[in-house]
Amino acid sequence: MISDDQTFLVVIPTYNERSNLPDLSGEIFIAAPTCQILVVDDASPDGTGKWCSAQEDPRIHLLARQGKGGIGSALLAGLRYAEERGYRLVVTMDADFSHAPAELPRLVAAMDSGPVQSPVDVAIASRYTKGGGVEGWSLRRRLMSRLVNLVARWLLGLRVRDCSTGFRCYRTAALKPLLNGDFFACGYAFEEEILFRLQRQDASFDEVPSRFVNRDRGGSKLNTAEAIKAGWVLLRLAVVRFWPCSTC
Repeated sequence: MISDDQTFLVVIPTYNERSNLPDLSGEIFIAAPTCQILVVDDASPDGTGKWCSAQEDPRIHLLARQGKGGIGSALLAGLRYAEERGYRLVVTMDADFSHAPAELPRLVAAMDSGPVQSPVDVAIASRYTKGGGVEGWSLRRRLMSRLVNLVARWLLGLRVRDCSTGFRCYRTAALKPLLNGDFFACGYAFEEEILFRLQRQDASFDEVPSRFVNRDRGGSKLNTAEAIKAGWVLLRLAVVRFWPCSTC
């Protein structure tokens, strides 16, 4: 259970997730009653934003955006919101139940008890550390995910095993130097890019075992065009890494 002095913000980027949010927010508050939720909605035509606006629970907040700007830019907006309002910790997670709300207390607790019993800057709910895993994926998707993480670690020198998951907890003090800068990624590659930028400023990381369940509510928003954009971002970041004269 999370105590009152550990209030944190859960950022959930959404596009057409109206049907998921009632159950998801309920499960989040069961796991972490003192947390608050920020829904970053990209003008969902299904009424996601309207549902948030209609809630009387003061723990639910809405950041409404004027159009579909991409999951990366939505996450960045949510992280900036958390830092500007003084939250000590901010969690990001998906709206489709692929990330288990019941894992929130363990993820947040890892921030203050890292690998050497010291605070860390980012705790990652990892599919690829001992005790983690995935459920409901085809062999092709498993291989693709492993390949993406292998390439990201090789190109960017990332020290974590799961670079692409969106289920994480950040210390806002570590994020602050980055949040006013520009990011290459507006889409899914934001997950790798922010780890790369944090590692360049000597942030510390921990990975907590997590079970990723294949989304059973709604359709996947990842497509070939998004995959190509993500690959291009990783290459640009690799240039920054290997050529010191490049800027980031």
